[in-house]
Amino acid sequence: MKVTRVSVMLLSLASAPLAYAGDVDLSLTNDSAKGQVNFFNTNNDTQVGAGYTYHEGSRHIFNVDAHAQGRTAIGNLPTTAGLGVKGIFWDDDSLDGGALGIGGYATVNIPRVPGLSFTGGLHYAPSILSFGDSDDMTSLELRGSYRIIRNAEVFAGYRYLNTELDSPYRGDVNLDEGVLAGIKVFF
Repeated sequence: MKVTRVSVMLLSLASAPLAYAGDVDLSLTNDSAKGQVNFFNTNNDTQVGAGYTYHEGSRHIFNVDAHAQGRTAIGNLPTTAGLGVKGIFWDDDSLDGGALGIGGYATVNIPRVPGLSFTGGLHYAPSILSFGDSDDMTSLELRGSYRIIRNAEVFAGYRYLNTELDSPYRGDVNLDEGVLAGIKVFF
């Protein structure tokens, strides 16, 4: 059953949207598989993307991202940063919900080691921007990447997606959490 869902996810990501993609990102944790398509490259002033995560136990997580982005520097390190929103929608058996998180990301390139970069992204949605069974939501992803060829890189990192459940359920649920590894292909 797991193989079938992952195959369907990969085939759906490989369809028409790839014709317009700037990059495709595939990652795995011990309990989940995620595919992300970003439609513009790092030279554009905006970045729009969409993703799907299948988490073991029949949890489905969808995201849609929209960020203003630009080039800057942290110290003397070239950096691409983005500020914007991440819409996250999840479904898990009898519970479902979502949120519109506000936040951003930054990718810092290390000039002394060509191809090496570090990325961090954080989005938070308070209860006013949450719906369904979610009362708030936090999305965090940290990764180190190494570009092995001109149009592909490998990465490893950590992903954390947490929501507080609304009444009557109460409590926190880690929708997706764990050490991740993956590949990113640029078009």
